[in-house]
Amino acid sequence: MPRNEPTQGTEGWDGERSPGRRKAVRYAVPVAVAGVAAATIGLVPAFAGSGSPDLPKISAQDLIAKVAKSDVQQLSGTVRVTTDLGLPSLPGAGGGAGGFGGGQGAGKGEDGASAAPQNKLMELASGAHTLRVAADGPEKQRVSIVDKAAEYSLVHNGNELWAYDSGSNTALHSTAPAAGRHGKQHRTAEGLPEGLKNATPQDLAKQALKAAGDTTSVTVDGTAKVAGRDAYQLLIKPKQAASTVGSIRVAVDADNGVPLKFTLTPKSGGAAAIDVGYTNVDFAKPAASTFSFTPPKGAKVVEGDKARAKEQREHGKGIRSHKAVKDVKKDMGGLNVLGKGWTSIATIKGDGSGLPAGKDQGAGKDQGAGGDAGKFLDSIGEKVNGSFGSGRVFSTRLVNALVTDHGTVYVGAVDKQALIDAANAAK
Repeated sequence: MPRNEPTQGTEGWDGERSPGRRKAVRYAVPVAVAGVAAATIGLVPAFAGSGSPDLPKISAQDLIAKVAKSDVQQLSGTVRVTTDLGLPSLPGAGGGAGGFGGGQGAGKGEDGASAAPQNKLMELASGAHTLRVAADGPEKQRVSIVDKAAEYSLVHNGNELWAYDSGSNTALHSTAPAAGRHGKQHRTAEGLPEGLKNATPQDLAKQALKAAGDTTSVTVDGTAKVAGRDAYQLLIKPKQAASTVGSIRVAVDADNGVPLKFTLTPKSGGAAAIDVGYTNVDFAKPAASTFSFTPPKGAKVVEGDKARAKEQREHGKGIRSHKAVKDVKKDMGGLNVLGKGWTSIATIKGDGSGLPAGKDQGAGKDQGAGGDAGKFLDSIGEKVNGSFGSGRVFSTRLVNALVTDHGTVYVGAVDKQALIDAANAAK
């Protein structure tokens, strides 16, 4: 049987999407891939087996089609997660349980913050983590984050949602929303928060593959063993020089088309910035007991639905009206996307108030909190100038952001010069 070689590829393959869909995908996906990585999760190489299996040759187009057609809904396994985004350590990072039925109230200590999914997402933004995952169709999923001292689990079973933190022995309970209710959800139709659901190779790979177009090179680059299974390696590379993404490598199960490993390497080199992969995986139907959850004896149980109802009573409508959303967008000057593909830049027009002055503008401790804030910004951001004026660039290994002194923000998975050029052009 002939060994697969990295000669089969498609340059600019875009499937059979409509022109409108292609345009939307090209604008949104590169930002989405890098943005999800920077804001939430990222993942270190899965433990791949030794040797490269001999597999029949396959073109990149056929391999992508294999992934798209894959309809595996039952599996269980362990996922190794590590992130190296080069994010600065910021004090006071955290979040509420909002999307998990608790609203802002659930983010408070007395209302189950330790079990709030958003708080756990912050932990996944750096370091190494182990996840245990299981799924049995759209109505049953379980994700557990295992560390040395404790375990955190999200369980979706029918209309029941549970989040449990063993460290604090706290459980957060909520009712799963009906799929598609009101058109939008903080959670996916399957019930799990978007961020944690996207902490699997399948979901990350689907986002990356949507970027295939005239801005992208897609090839098959050999084979690999991942979690004991034979896999093809799909190599995705941006063609646009200003992108900070070097390459994305997706190991695809040769039998069923399920992505087993996802690795994103920045153009600057070094260790993978995002790498998620199964260390073991089983595509048999998980036991029904996997999705059963009863709070341990003595656990504090917080009812997220009640917390949300209380918040709505205290703060009025729980969901902003369309008018309120429009007012916010108006105040922000609106969100706009410049460019296309991997060099798309999201921009939010500022209100002119600008950033606090730093040491380069004469601010010091004797000028109060503004001067201190300016010094802090100077310590983590690089001062830049252009025809747009001046501002600071805040950088990670993947995503860079330019905040002008007038408060306008330019952000994308692009290099510093691309941000400055965008700001100059928008002047």
